Amino acid sequence: MEFLLSKGDYIRYFKRSLLLVLVCVIVLVCTDQDYYSLLGVSKEASSREIRQAFKKLALKLHPDKNQNDPNAHENFLKINRAYEVLKDEDLRKKYDKYGEKGLEDQQQGGRYESWHFYRYDFGIYDDDPEIITLDRGEFDAAVNSGELWFVNFYSPRCSHCHDLAPTWREFAKEMDGVIRIGAVNCGDNRMLCRIKGINSYPSLYVFKTGMQPVKYYGDRSKESLKNFAMQYVTSTVTELWAGNFVNAIETSFASGVGWLITFCAERGDCLSYQTRLKLAGMLEGLANVGWMDCGTQGELCDNLDISTSTTAYFPPGATINNKEKGGVLFLNSLDAREIYQEVMQHLPDFEIISAASLEDHLAHHRWLIFFQFGERDKSHVQEFKKLKFLLKDEHIQVGKFDCLSSPTICNKLYVYQPCLAVFKGKGTGDYEIHHGKKILYDIVAFAKESVNSHVITLGPQNFPDKDKEPWLVDFFAPWCPPCRALLPELRKASVHLYGQLKFGTLDCTVHEGLCNMHNIRAYPTTVVFNQSDVHEYEGHHSAEQILEFIEDLRNPSVVSLTPETFVELVQRRKREEIWMVDFYAPWCGPCQALMPEWKKMARMLNGLISVGSVDCQKYYSFCHQESVRGYPEIRLFPQRSNTAHQYYSYNGWHRDAYSLRGWALGYLPQVSVDLTPQSFTEKVLNGKDHWVIDFYAPWCGPCQNFAPEFEILARAIKGKVKAGKVDCQAYAHTCQTADIRAYPTVKFYPYQGAKKNILGEYIDSRDAKSIADLLNEKLEAIQNKGKRKKSRNKVRI
Repeated sequence: MEFLLSKGDYIRYFKRSLLLVLVCVIVLVCTDQDYYSLLGVSKEASSREIRQAFKKLALKLHPDKNQNDPNAHENFLKINRAYEVLKDEDLRKKYDKYGEKGLEDQQQGGRYESWHFYRYDFGIYDDDPEIITLDRGEFDAAVNSGELWFVNFYSPRCSHCHDLAPTWREFAKEMDGVIRIGAVNCGDNRMLCRIKGINSYPSLYVFKTGMQPVKYYGDRSKESLKNFAMQYVTSTVTELWAGNFVNAIETSFASGVGWLITFCAERGDCLSYQTRLKLAGMLEGLANVGWMDCGTQGELCDNLDISTSTTAYFPPGATINNKEKGGVLFLNSLDAREIYQEVMQHLPDFEIISAASLEDHLAHHRWLIFFQFGERDKSHVQEFKKLKFLLKDEHIQVGKFDCLSSPTICNKLYVYQPCLAVFKGKGTGDYEIHHGKKILYDIVAFAKESVNSHVITLGPQNFPDKDKEPWLVDFFAPWCPPCRALLPELRKASVHLYGQLKFGTLDCTVHEGLCNMHNIRAYPTTVVFNQSDVHEYEGHHSAEQILEFIEDLRNPSVVSLTPETFVELVQRRKREEIWMVDFYAPWCGPCQALMPEWKKMARMLNGLISVGSVDCQKYYSFCHQESVRGYPEIRLFPQRSNTAHQYYSYNGWHRDAYSLRGWALGYLPQVSVDLTPQSFTEKVLNGKDHWVIDFYAPWCGPCQNFAPEFEILARAIKGKVKAGKVDCQAYAHTCQTADIRAYPTVKFYPYQGAKKNILGEYIDSRDAKSIADLLNEKLEAIQNKGKRKKSRNKVRI
């Protein structure tokens, strides 16, 4: 329960609370250990590596297996807490920057599962190399890479998911190279699964760029899964005969795509139809796949000296009459994977760009360049030869550059080790180095995003120290997973802010001096430079939040209060005005963690409650005078009564924007009307006003959460539609008659010249803005209907 505090009461309350706070702080400090060390992983560990390390420790240290150890529970809580923080991108970033103090609002790790869960249910596919476990940060990049994906959304608690696992593993091995087989653990990626509409497990979906996701509903046998997936392999196998064979081989030179052909004779084993189709999918864009029946095309097979079933690869421009000279490759295997690997080795490598021609190449075309150091550099794999095909729609060419041939050029580009970079067709000044996984789908996603965005790689020569235009600079380290997760979001944001804000990234492992100059203490640190003004970004790794941050810089939602403006705006506020104020210190970790949430809350309360902040490091004496003893201190100053200094202090556990907003809205005076059965009949059903009604029950949690939202709605539609509330616990008969089956239920009762139907019009939303927009549309439709009716009446007259 919230209550008003006088100044004297506050001091007595504060003294009683202080001892408890100090005890909590002591506990936090004593248990503050390095989470990476606890799990035995490096700071650059991937989500998969963190899961694997935690599972190994969980099986060893679990209290179920250490029942004679009195410290087993406490020890397990430590590693469980470490895992819960490091698996979450946002929490991991806060921990890297502020340590345990930055996580005071998030208390994960207090609960854990049985040993059996970690042994059999945790990370089902983490040890399967053919199955790619996708997290929230990499999912979109993977399924939009242009490759075909079949993804298993599962829950570790789902028995059917465990029943499917052996079949899914066998299926993945058989389809390796044809289709990417993925898995998403919805226990660890609840938000991703919710966004994708996953409401049952396991849910199996096929994804391909340019195609709506397709859900699989068949039985879960390997053959059924394979038949379903192969429907979406768009490559075809061409039957060849004397009439089209020569033409196919001769025209391959112009297209640059050779032919893999299976010759089926009476002797020997011929590749099966399924194997040929698999090869067509594996080699899509790299080689055409065909077959020939030597029983009907005997003369042609004789001319090719083919007397037994065989498979041959004819590279572009191959000479039929002289197979050795033409580079024809005869393959003796019947295994699709072995044939694929031999053909890939036979395909030509990327174009090698010389130092003399580099500038000219990059000035006129988009390029993805592999930088290598010497001819023996094995920095890329055979599978990367698919890049030319996968990037052709974006008009991106692929090439190699040897830094040993011109160290000066690579030094100028800050390339000191094998890597790849995208050049956007504007020379060597507009480029971005890839820092993600050296996996085909990640490189494809990077290249497509980079050429269409406006993020460039920075260094001392182009760092925007004295630039008149505003810049957003991301200081990062390539080994840092949250840094890598942020990069694609920066690219998205740069597209929205093109022409308004420039974007660049600075690698602090390369430019350590420049990062130290700007006091960079953790990665990623994202800063906006606007001439002499510097603003550090504190928020989640999403383009939406970055855009909100920039908008807040342009139109601040939080008023920075001085002692003078605090007195003028807060203490002497208008009688009906409400203020929320955050008393903070810039050095305080929890204050820094609160800042983005505070700004977000302020935008959500815009027009309802004024929001401010006071820097207690700058105005220490004033904060001391106001009895502020800890940071952050959140106070709400309600509509003025007789005492201007009255306020409410926020003592809630959660300091996210939605929790703070919900707490604040509870102090708004009620605009909606509480209705009884009599007033509901008289005012709503028989009255001449439009009404929107919230049918609720006092004990219902969702009803309590919706109540502030309904008050916002009542204010938004005031003067157009009246808002009322009916307590279904007190007036069950009224709600039953109105066909209320769940709480809360929102219904609209429009007045259209006659008594209203008690059933009303159901509204399927719990968002104030969405409901207001819907009601305005309905009102407009009613008005238009009335105008048409009047018009018809005039015509009759």
